[in-house]
Amino acid sequence: MGQFFSWVKSNEKELLTILENLARKAVEASEAIKELLEDPTNKEKMKHVSKIETEADVLTRDIFSELNKTFITPLDREDMQRVASKIDDIIDFMDGIAARFESYKITVAPPHTLEMAKELVKATKEVEYMVSKLGNVKNPKSMIEHCRNTSDIEHTIDDLYRDAMTKLFETDDAILIIKLKDIYETMETASDRCVDVADVVEDIVLKYT
Repeated sequence: MGQFFSWVKSNEKELLTILENLARKAVEASEAIKELLEDPTNKEKMKHVSKIETEADVLTRDIFSELNKTFITPLDREDMQRVASKIDDIIDFMDGIAARFESYKITVAPPHTLEMAKELVKATKEVEYMVSKLGNVKNPKSMIEHCRNTSDIEHTIDDLYRDAMTKLFETDDAILIIKLKDIYETMETASDRCVDVADVVEDIVLKYT
């Protein structure tokens, strides 16, 4: 019996570790996007984002596989699935940003995109912090504050998005409008997915404290 409970404890730790590693990939992806925007012609940065996205997919599959095999989980199975799926979404949209830069042959960072990328780094670091504390929430109030921080960052990105769109529609280049509108929307959606993670984390914190 003692050996069984030892396995359960070990498995719980493994699940949380995989989830933390996935959150770390979100930070890596956002930092790679920021670096890409500092040098949009850097093909290696584009490949790096794609590599991170592939690695994140493996981690996401690992989490779902372990959850399906595990009898006792450290948090509700559905909550862990939601957190993993939303983090995976963040990374997918980061990959989408890089892919659009390549497809549209963007060689200069469009207005406000670098600022948006820097805010995305902040948002993913909030996500990483929150996920790292899920195994042992010692300070619920602090966790809720970090959830709110993520929302504040999302509002900042929304403001940058609106400013970018306003400036964009002052031009009469229809093709450019289509390309940059798509990029701006993808970056804005990536920030929305960070808030989605924060919302799930807040639900978890309120449930378990």
